[in-house]
Amino acid sequence: MPRLLLPLVGCVLLVALGVSALMYAQYDDAPGLGLIAFVLIFGGIGLGVRAVLRAKRGV
Repeated sequence: MPRLLLPLVGCVLLVALGVSALMYAQYDDAPGLGLIAFVLIFGGIGLGVRAVLRAKRGV
């Protein structure tokens, strides 16, 4: 479990950064920042899923 904790915390922080960037993009009307925010959010989700699957597989 401790091996899984650090990657998941990193993924949650990455998603939080993406959400905050998306909120700022809506406020500032910046479409480029909105796209970067979506990449951060979905990248964090993908890395989190990958970390859980690797932990279950035992690699």
